[in-house]
This record gives sequence, C-alpha cells and structure tokens, in this order.
Amino acid sequence: MKELRRPGRLAPGARVAVVAPSGPVPEERLQAGLDVLRGWDLDPVVAPHVLDRHGTFAYLAGTDADRAADLQGAWCDPEVDAVLCARGGYGAQRMADLLDWDAMRAAGPKVFVGFSDITALHEAFATRLGLVTLHGPMAAGIDFVKNTRAQEHLRATLFAPETVRTIASGGTALVPGRARGITLGGCLALLATELGTPHARPSAHGGLLCLEDVGEETYRLDRYLTQLLRAGWLDGVRGVLLGSWEACDTPGAVRALLADRLGGLGVPVAEDFGFGHCEGAVTIPFGVAAELDAGAGTLTLDEPALD
Repeated sequence: MKELRRPGRLAPGARVAVVAPSGPVPEERLQAGLDVLRGWDLDPVVAPHVLDRHGTFAYLAGTDADRAADLQGAWCDPEVDAVLCARGGYGAQRMADLLDWDAMRAAGPKVFVGFSDITALHEAFATRLGLVTLHGPMAAGIDFVKNTRAQEHLRATLFAPETVRTIASGGTALVPGRARGITLGGCLALLATELGTPHARPSAHGGLLCLEDVGEETYRLDRYLTQLLRAGWLDGVRGVLLGSWEACDTPGAVRALLADRLGGLGVPVAEDFGFGHCEGAVTIPFGVAAELDAGAGTLTLDEPALD
C-alpha cells in the first residue's frame, strides 16, 4: 500500500463547500455548523441540494443524481478549497458511480472531510483520485456543532496539521505492540459492504486499519468482520485502531468479539482510540504513513496530514 497525495492545508478566508451525499440534513444543525466554520474565518457555501428530501425514500437527502451533482460541482469548482460533508446516514454508495472521476481528478487535490456512511467515498477518493482524506466530524453533525474538542482537533488538522502529528487516544491495547503502515478504514459496515464494488481497495495489506461503527448488534459486527476475514481483505494488515462502538452492545460483549475476530491477526490492536460516532471525536487522515503504538495509545504520522 502506497502513501496518497496530500492536499494543501487551509488558510483564513478559504472557501469550503458543504455537501450532503447521504442522509437528510437538519437545517438548524447545518446553520450551527456554518456558524462554527465562519468563526474559523472560513467562507462556507452550501451546495444547492443539501436540504433536499427524497420524494420516496426519506432516508436520502434528495435524489442520487442531485447529491452526486452537488459533490462533483463543489469538487470541480476552482474557487473551492475543501469539501465537507454535512452528515452521514445512508446513500453515498448509491451516488458514487454517478460521479465523473476523470473530471474530479483533473480538478486537482482538495481537502475532503466526513465519516460514517462517507466511508464509501473515502475508499473511492483513495482508489480513484489517489488522495489523502480526513475521517472527521461533519458540518451538521451533532458531535461537531456541540463539542469543542472535536471542533478544535479538526481545526488544527485543517490549518496547522503539523501540530497534530501525534494523535493520542488515552486508550488501551487489545493486543500490544508497534506497527507501521498506511492509514485507512472507517465504518466497519461500509467497509464490508464495499467489497467487490468498483471503488473498494483490494485489501488492507500494508495498512493501519481504523474501524468503528454505531448502532450494531454484536452478531452483525461479527458478520462484517467475518466477511472481511473470509474475503482475505485483512491479509497483511499491519495494525488495527478501534474507535467508538456507540449504541452497539455492551462494551464487554463488543470487546470480546473484537478480540475473537482480530486477535488472531498477529498484529497490534489499539482500542478506545476516540474516533467515529463518539463525543469529541478526533480527526484521522487516511492515506498517510504512520506508526501505531498500541500500548501507548498513539498514532504518529510521518508527515502532517495536509501539505
């Protein structure tokens, strides 16, 4: 696995576009998130269909074509320096194949931020654009608009990425040890359901795999991990970072499952790493070389996430 191209950091006055590739966006939370971004001296612009609702499927923020057009339009706009997702939910997979990846590649590198369902787009940006992306809080996410820690870690990553070269979790080691590799990952359910699609990575070989999920019963988490194992997707992974498992089963049950499914990989596994669907979630760049120290609960990037 190779390092990916790092987009440039943001500067005061940068224009950032907010898009909704997945689920519907609560307007009040969107406005609160825009206020945060303006407070950072950014110039946020909202894509045309962000507040849309699909006429038949209420879990989608408008039609697939409109959501794809918003993302592509924002990415290909030369005045836009970064594209921030408004929220996750479901729907990114439905619109990913409608994007003109050649046009987006020609538009050059930009900052892309999101998590949860946006995992499908992290995968696509890596395989189609060869670009580092940020697994971090979203503009209309309740975890972003109401949590100073999440805001400040994303802000530091965007404006002064050299100040967050080491991400400290305060967590513990499920399997102790150190490992080096390229960061990747996201929501476990999305990684499992992406297998076999045009944008999925062939495997996590050589990677430091970040995993988290929300609202899943233990048997479902078991199913996703077993699918990745049976498909050989985890062969050659260098280390695993475990984020939040919000609204899943009891911590003990989830921990036992993770130990059962991941303990046999023979690589360091760090838990409670503080990314994903949790309060104060940290921002983790995907596509950068780094060292994991599971015992210390740290991820140290070889270079800043952004150039």
